[in-house]
Amino acid sequence: MLRGLYDWTLSLAARKSAEWWLAFIAFVESSVFFIPADVLFLPMALARPERAYRYALTATVASVLGGIAGWLIGYYAYDTIARPILEHFGGLATFERWQSSGAGLMLVLLVTSGAAHLPPIKVVTILAGALHVNLLVFIVSAIVARGARFLLLAWLLRRYGEEIREFIEKRLGLIVGAGAAALILLYILVRYAHG
Repeated sequence: MLRGLYDWTLSLAARKSAEWWLAFIAFVESSVFFIPADVLFLPMALARPERAYRYALTATVASVLGGIAGWLIGYYAYDTIARPILEHFGGLATFERWQSSGAGLMLVLLVTSGAAHLPPIKVVTILAGALHVNLLVFIVSAIVARGARFLLLAWLLRRYGEEIREFIEKRLGLIVGAGAAALILLYILVRYAHG
């Protein structure tokens, strides 16, 4: 089932309405969907490199708006909507572990999730709402994290084209994930050094 959904998402890149689909996928990925917008963004940017930055902007804006929707779900409807969504996608145990860590770790998770999908962005946006993280701080963090990710991908695709696609699809997540892990480790070290 997941493979079929992944293939369907990828097939949207060839449609005339691809940019609208990109916005939709980026929006729902940030609150409930589990296929990343990159699946659609990469082939679109490769097919039309002159629009790579435009697609990055579209994905960023839609992703931040979806993140706000996730925040609202966490803030106003955790028990009725967020909890069943997290249970369905296997994110509830992770969510409950992080819920006790507070807003400081939350912002680190937002940056790492926005940049490297570690943890999934929908888990973090819902968690931010449930923890009542300041909405303005949340929005700024989401813009920085998601914008940096999509703009970096656009720059790489414009500069290196098709040859970078395989690298991005297979290794960028690992590299950015290692950087995200380093940020989390740094946060933990600083927190316990002062605590």
